[in-house]
Amino acid sequence: MDRSIQDVARLVGTTSRTLRHYDRLGLLPPSRVGSNGYRYYDDDALVRLQRILLLRGLGLGLPAITEVLNREAEPARALRKHLELLRQEQERLARQIASVSLTIDQLEGGEQLMAENMFDGFDHTRYKDEVEERWGAEAYATGDRWWRGMSEAERTQYKARTAQLGADWTAATEQGIAPDSDAAQELARRHFEWLSGVPGLPSSDGRPSKEYFVGLGDMYVADDRFAANYGGRKGAEFVRDALKVFADRRL
Repeated sequence: MDRSIQDVARLVGTTSRTLRHYDRLGLLPPSRVGSNGYRYYDDDALVRLQRILLLRGLGLGLPAITEVLNREAEPARALRKHLELLRQEQERLARQIASVSLTIDQLEGGEQLMAENMFDGFDHTRYKDEVEERWGAEAYATGDRWWRGMSEAERTQYKARTAQLGADWTAATEQGIAPDSDAAQELARRHFEWLSGVPGLPSSDGRPSKEYFVGLGDMYVADDRFAANYGGRKGAEFVRDALKVFADRRL
């Protein structure tokens, strides 16, 4: 059964203009065009549109969506992947709701806030959009599953390792050592090993690829949120330069 572009727009809650834009991009061509010039969409087109909307909801841009759709042509298999991502997002939101609800109860009851319970569902998703935009939704989902599969003790240990690495980078920046010095390259080696334990990253032989490793340093400089982990822009530039030296020598 074909549906007109106006019917589909109403079903989806969008506009005919948006659907025509998808057509111009080659993202969602109509199943047929009537003699009156109207676009019509069959069931296959509606499934494709559902996938587009799911991917947009996961934060992907239209060029990335086109790439994903072209890579996975079998609709049912692709939708199962989307469903898994949606369930993970649902679980994350449920954990956030529980965390915030607990905080409200403690505030209203005059109780001591339990900091270890206040941020469940928050910390490891801060850069979800960036991860998915740069490396795809599956990369984020893999890392998220890894994080949620940790015990509380393992998470605490990993956070401590991360904080110590950032503090050591900051201290090295303040000391004014050169990015190619032995001390800086030891930090770069630790940085590489730290990343090697995270699944889902662009890799070579199961370890971070050279392109990813160097690109990460560029991202630290470009984004103030990341730079703050290394004492600011100056620290981020030092990290970037040291990582590049390490990559050129070792990767």
